[in-house]
Amino acid sequence: MSNPNRRASEEAYQVLLYYQYVPIKDPQNFAQEHLAFCRELGLKGRILVAEEGINGTLSGTVPATKTYMETMHADPRFRKMVFKVDSHDGHAFKKIHVRHKPELVTFRVKKELDPNKNSGKRLTPKQFREAMQEDDVLILDGRTGYEYDLGHFRNAIRPDVRSFREFPDWIRKNLSSYKDNKILTYCTGGIRCEKLTAFMLEEGFRDVSQLEGGIVTYGKDPEVRGEGFEGKCFVFDERLSVPINRVKETIVGKCFHCGGPTEQYINCANDRCHRLHLCCPDCEEEHRGFCSPSCRINSPA
Repeated sequence: MSNPNRRASEEAYQVLLYYQYVPIKDPQNFAQEHLAFCRELGLKGRILVAEEGINGTLSGTVPATKTYMETMHADPRFRKMVFKVDSHDGHAFKKIHVRHKPELVTFRVKKELDPNKNSGKRLTPKQFREAMQEDDVLILDGRTGYEYDLGHFRNAIRPDVRSFREFPDWIRKNLSSYKDNKILTYCTGGIRCEKLTAFMLEEGFRDVSQLEGGIVTYGKDPEVRGEGFEGKCFVFDERLSVPINRVKETIVGKCFHCGGPTEQYINCANDRCHRLHLCCPDCEEEHRGFCSPSCRINSPA
């Protein structure tokens, strides 16, 4: 007779979020071999490989994801890699992609930024929560504006950027007069803050810290329980968002059309636009999924 508990475990899925800044020789060949490994395990997701390391989000069955993590930890390069794990009811991706890229996060700064040599002070969730209460501290969201709009830390600065590579110019234009202030940064899983804080230190900012493990780790901390984060955290898979604050849940997202509260992101129904925007169910029906009248009129049949 089969074990029902074992069968249930095999049908359960997990989503993994992880990264590691570590030198990888011949990253293109590594990416090809890694793709074959992921396919063998039946994993789906997106992984970027560069000379500076690896950055990935994967989904798969519990046994498959456990095998993946154990195999990665057996490699000396990734022995200390931290995996952020979420339970899920199935795959969070449709396919598996493993790609070689020049950078793990596209920043395009000519200065050499090695987070292993120089980056902001790492704060635990508890330390970050305490630091947010200090006077004259600036809290900088290290993500894009549309991620901020769905959820963010209370009193955090919303960056007017649509991609991470816009941050250097935005910081120079908007934060140059605050180089002596204490600055706290955060992002989804921590990888963007590694480069962001390194850049800020190179620019002459004196006191820069980052939330270790990002928003996802902050929400999982048993003591902090996501306190101080408002709304939900945007994630780059089919879930689109995950809850963070276990103390008091709030909705901060506002519908693009009516301004009412919503946590639903949709893409414009016009494939030529495909704009990702917050839209409540009523407005999605009223506007038929289009972000504007022009998109509705000019949508290809």
